[in-house]
Amino acid sequence: MPAETFRDPWGIPHLRAGSADELAFLQGQNAATDRSWQIEMERWRAEGRTAEQLGSEGLPWDRFARQARIDDTARRCFENLDPATQRWCTAYVDGVNDALRSGRRDAREFGDTRTAPAAWEPWTPLGVFLVHHILFSTFPNKLWRDQVAKALGPDAVGLFSIEAPVWAGSNAWAVAGGLTATGSPLVAGDPHRLMELPGVYQQVRLACPEFDVVGLAFPGVPGLPHFGHTGSAAWAVTNAMADYQDLYSEQLRRDGGALLALGPDGWEPVPANHQEKILVRGASAETVDIIETQRGPVISGGPDGAALSLRTPSRAAGRLGFEALLPLLRSRSAGDIEAALEAWVEPVNCVLAADSGGDVRQLVAGKVPVRNPENRVQPVPAESPDHQWHGDWVDLPASRVDRLAVNANDRASGGGDLTGMEFAPAHRARRIRHLLEERAGTGLSSDTGISTAPGLTADDMQRIHMDCRLGSWPALRQVLVDLDLDHSSTTQRGVTPRPIQRRNAAGSDPALPLSAGAVELRERLLGWDGQMHAGSTDAASFAAWRSALVVALAGTPLLAPLAVPAGHSPLFAPWLNPVARVGFALETILATGAAFGIDVPAAVGQALEVAAAAPSSAAWGETHTVLPLHAVADYPATGAAAPAVPPTALSGDTGCVLCTESLPGVTDASFRGPVARYVWDLSDRAKSRWIVPFGASGNPADDNFLSQMPLWAAGELLPVITDWDQLTKENHDQH
Repeated sequence: MPAETFRDPWGIPHLRAGSADELAFLQGQNAATDRSWQIEMERWRAEGRTAEQLGSEGLPWDRFARQARIDDTARRCFENLDPATQRWCTAYVDGVNDALRSGRRDAREFGDTRTAPAAWEPWTPLGVFLVHHILFSTFPNKLWRDQVAKALGPDAVGLFSIEAPVWAGSNAWAVAGGLTATGSPLVAGDPHRLMELPGVYQQVRLACPEFDVVGLAFPGVPGLPHFGHTGSAAWAVTNAMADYQDLYSEQLRRDGGALLALGPDGWEPVPANHQEKILVRGASAETVDIIETQRGPVISGGPDGAALSLRTPSRAAGRLGFEALLPLLRSRSAGDIEAALEAWVEPVNCVLAADSGGDVRQLVAGKVPVRNPENRVQPVPAESPDHQWHGDWVDLPASRVDRLAVNANDRASGGGDLTGMEFAPAHRARRIRHLLEERAGTGLSSDTGISTAPGLTADDMQRIHMDCRLGSWPALRQVLVDLDLDHSSTTQRGVTPRPIQRRNAAGSDPALPLSAGAVELRERLLGWDGQMHAGSTDAASFAAWRSALVVALAGTPLLAPLAVPAGHSPLFAPWLNPVARVGFALETILATGAAFGIDVPAAVGQALEVAAAAPSSAAWGETHTVLPLHAVADYPATGAAAPAVPPTALSGDTGCVLCTESLPGVTDASFRGPVARYVWDLSDRAKSRWIVPFGASGNPADDNFLSQMPLWAAGELLPVITDWDQLTKENHDQH
């Protein structure tokens, strides 16, 4: 069978070859053609060379990438692969390099930035995958908790220790055949990540005599790690929110020419200690210390004093989990998928798997170290024997699904205390389950009270994707209900009441009751249904009040010290932004803030005044729009401009099933959201559906660069075409 590329009407590649290795070559060649700039940017990130290529703005990332030893970890993990997987990954890289030799890597951005792609190493795909996921887990949250403890005291960590970690919005659900109209399982969902342009996922079909799979690939990485349908089996993942990365507070000192670290057995030589030079486009090179203790690479601090080291399963074990990728493609059953993922390491994922025989499974895949629970909270002392890893891994949960299962980064699906500390609020998981139960006929329609049989369909799955009821609204509504309009503040848990302050026209701050405008806004919000529709002016008014509330709380005397910089790299600024953190912890702060001395009613009233003082007739979708992130926008010195994207109004918000995240108090725009949607039908793969936010092509001049965007925004899905006769064959000799 010759290697052939076909395209469907939306430019999605369907690749066919005579063997798995030949297909890997074709997949690499295709990724290097369709997503040339994107994959090279990820390669520069993996190697810590973005500043060399694009300018000094890349230095914070490059320092981290070098110090965390991303490229070296990728090389180590590649060397530990079994021979067949090594050969398969190498074939993928050979395809990338063939596209370079044949002149296919001609993305516009290279010309705009005056850069050029180069040949890849066999381990580069593993480095690309690490770049996508090294900040995907929990260690930046430990920096935040450490900052809270130092600024406010250890007890205040509990104020932010919440079921709402930063940036969790993925959904996946599976329904057994007994609840579907066809009698076969359905699997659906939508992963949430940064809204990168082009998208982080690439729709692709991979076919050879061994397997024929459709799914979502990471450009630059072989196979389909997260989402796929083999014809008889399908799988989907969400972030398990597991805690598997640790930070250690290291003490370093020099002893003659040697660098020593204080470990549990005393002072010990560090395994790695050298310097690397980071070239910087348009500026002088920078030297960075590369230090690795017995715990892991030092990512903060230096050789003369305190430092923080990072320990991860991939670095400690020398494995990333790529051994699972080929078996996943070969899977014919849910059991095959579960067996393949026994080799998975990180990130730790919740997995739903189903097959045409009716087997549906739910499991957590990856490696979570067995260690002291204190390791999950903040950096722990490197010299403490009680905080070391001893090579044991948590036995992760797995189960059969008789009816339905929902994964939404929540505690129940992620393994709870067995695997982690903080999970997403259960709002999305509960809402999806409610909608499934209601439509399946096992509950009653909320509108009619009449049973809603028969059976769930792909159309039902598609509608659930777009549900935009705000899960946090009941808690936020309650603080408005509880607000005492006769007094500007109320006593809560021993907090001395004090009046809400409202500046009058003379500029003084007398204690006054709520203004008529603030009272009217409160009443309007209390009558709102909690639906974050793009066309809703009430949703926009709610968002304005919520943002003002976040800002008011962040500015209270108790929390104000968090605004003092903690001295960490600017790379971690998104995790250490106190306003953003208050926004994520809003429900917890409203419920428990009084116990910490925060006058919650005063902040609620102040926020009503601020929002009422700037009334607007705008709808939510006028400010809640897609904020695509293109790499060139971060490097203004290159003079390159990011591709233009039409303004696109969005329904949904953080806390909705349609989790188009905003940052209350910072921006209404959504820079993170559903980077794909899919419905896998196990009765007939051709009845499956999928979509991505932008398009199949990474070339801004291509018709399919943004062709899916209006459909994605409207909640539409594209059919998964499996009939080769409905596809257009591409001539490989022309480019």
